Amino acid sequence: MSLPLLLFLTISSAAPPPLQPGFYSEECPAAETTVRDVIRKAMATEARSGASVMRLQFHDCFVNGCDASLLLDDTPTMLGEKLSLSNINSLRSFEVIDEVKDALEQVCPGVVSCADIIVMAARDAVVLSGGPNWEVKLGRKDSLTASQEDSDDIMPSPRANATTLISLFTKFNLSIKDLVALSGSHSIGQARCFSIVFRLYNQSGTGKPDPTIEPKYREKLNHLCPLGGDENVTGDLDATPEIFDNQYFKDLVMGRGFLNSDETLFSNGETREYVTEFSVNQSEFFKAFVEGMIKMGDLQSGRPGEIRRNCRVVNGRPFDILLED
Repeated sequence: MSLPLLLFLTISSAAPPPLQPGFYSEECPAAETTVRDVIRKAMATEARSGASVMRLQFHDCFVNGCDASLLLDDTPTMLGEKLSLSNINSLRSFEVIDEVKDALEQVCPGVVSCADIIVMAARDAVVLSGGPNWEVKLGRKDSLTASQEDSDDIMPSPRANATTLISLFTKFNLSIKDLVALSGSHSIGQARCFSIVFRLYNQSGTGKPDPTIEPKYREKLNHLCPLGGDENVTGDLDATPEIFDNQYFKDLVMGRGFLNSDETLFSNGETREYVTEFSVNQSEFFKAFVEGMIKMGDLQSGRPGEIRRNCRVVNGRPFDILLED
């Protein structure tokens, strides 16, 4: 993705109608409670689905704004984002979003966008995991297309270092504090051995493990992710993977970050102060996380959109699309 498009996302997003809390209060007053009920049931069935659903907002909003382009399945003429480098064999729980959409279509058909569902579901996953609550701004439209190339160009690798992450977040007018706070989303969930085998056995091509990993924790990871083993095995992102708290930051301070892109936040001087602060002050972390999620949710492309009936496919009504242009 080019820098001009990134700037367009952050600076020139005045074209779409302004997002606002309570957007569906008249047309679909049960929207937010319906979303939360479905997320609660999904997490009761599989606790990990909360973290999986929350991640969708990150992977959607950073690629051409929060427009549910992430949810579109590939077509013969479009390669979408689901099979991009950062998403393939990684993102999950798309079926939970399908369930939310089905429930909303029964209550108020054709009203609530899939893009807004992602944002509401992410908030609810945090709340239901013990994290902070906040009022989400709504009123987004769903994209008419998706791009695997755009996702590949923008989304960071689990190998990314803090300098790379700072540069990426800056392009979206997100601060270093936002970066560290939003990385705290890894307070819940798991990740694959695929993402850390290089840290354990060949960090930066040295043939040696990452020296920042605490020795006993490295032994645990070596057992979980042996060289030549099944790289689809998953490990916890922090010591309390089903509870949204500040344990993630405490782990980073102790050298127990699972991903390179996590531990680098404590190794780097520009980000370390926030890691340290959040490790001892959970309320400050919660406050900063909410601020970051709201700012990220404001990213819009200004492109034409629609309210999809099925989050996986565009509606395919050329006349309506032309009207929205």
